[in-house]
Amino acid sequence: MWRNIVSMFLTLTVVLLIGVAVAVSWGRAQYTEPGPSAVAQCVQIAPGANLRGVSHQLAEQGAVSNAYIFRAGADYDGKARDLKYGSYLVQPHSSMEEIVDVITAGGPSTCGLEVIYRVGVRADSVVLRDINPQTGRYEERASYNPANGEMPQAIGEAVERPDARLRVAVAEGVTSWQVTEGLKRAPFMSGDVAGVPDEGRLAPDTYEVSAGADRAALLAEMQRRQDAILNSAWESRDFGLPYESAEDVLIMASIIEKETAVASERRQVASVFVNRLEQGMRLQTDPTVIYGVTEGRGILDRGLRRSELDTRTDWNTYQIDGLPKTPIANPGRASIEAALNPDTTEYLFFVADGTGGHQFSRTLDEHNAAVARWRVIEAEQQARAAEASEAAAAAAEAESTN
Repeated sequence: MWRNIVSMFLTLTVVLLIGVAVAVSWGRAQYTEPGPSAVAQCVQIAPGANLRGVSHQLAEQGAVSNAYIFRAGADYDGKARDLKYGSYLVQPHSSMEEIVDVITAGGPSTCGLEVIYRVGVRADSVVLRDINPQTGRYEERASYNPANGEMPQAIGEAVERPDARLRVAVAEGVTSWQVTEGLKRAPFMSGDVAGVPDEGRLAPDTYEVSAGADRAALLAEMQRRQDAILNSAWESRDFGLPYESAEDVLIMASIIEKETAVASERRQVASVFVNRLEQGMRLQTDPTVIYGVTEGRGILDRGLRRSELDTRTDWNTYQIDGLPKTPIANPGRASIEAALNPDTTEYLFFVADGTGGHQFSRTLDEHNAAVARWRVIEAEQQARAAEASEAAAAAAEAESTN
């Protein structure tokens, strides 16, 4: 009899173990397979939240199919106590395992309200964006120009929210004065700025900040990043290039940045200026003349005058040999790399081609022909712009009389 009892016990134990193994295998499959949500989900993790509450929240949102399996899987992976406060974007059909990775990794919030202060070459703007849960993409909700506009109520309210993501985006080609003046108007920052950093020494990039972030500290971070980018590029340089220092590279990169907005042209533009330096030719580039007129304090919203081209300044490369005294803007990483890795060409000239790019030439005759073509295109563009302006004015007048 005892033998039968022991046999039955062993049989039950084996069945139980098999059942447990099947249950664990099933649970693991549930944990790692694609989730039920067909749309992106914004998951808010509050300060002090625990995994039990978060698992129920995710189940209610439809992001996970089973709160218990979610908790068990997180515990098994050793991440149950690693929740990080913030707002996280969960992609459609994310598995429970992927969601656990997202909400325990931390870092900047990836969904919810976002306020961006954009420092631009022509103007600054403050933009409020939010995630569209149907597409998982940000959409603009409100914006204004802080230099001459009134802050919309929606942006003011968003800035005050603790869960809003705050960022400062600095465009390539802005001057240090423009960055400094822009930060003074940033509605979610604080602190004074003692002076304008050296030209070219601020890295164009997007910076995550917290409410009340110190302006001077952010400028210091911009300088740190630019130094790191420049030093890394300088250490791996080609020693055959006509630069005596990393500062020369920064100056050249700033000229490249202001001469073209077409990424594929940067190395060609660099080749023109390197060829000119090597042949002892003056660079003769308009952006350097403009900087001599404005010294980086805003833009010159008109064409250059003959008198300005003829006036010698420390930046006017029609009047001075070699590189200007300082950079003329803050160049991005791509322009710094282009300055140190120019294309190998025989180009000595370039001019606008009417498409947003440039026509490059090896000889003065080729260049003069390209300039003549550009003059025709420019005149046609100006004529079309004038016609469009007249049509708009006529339409406005007709509307006002109706």
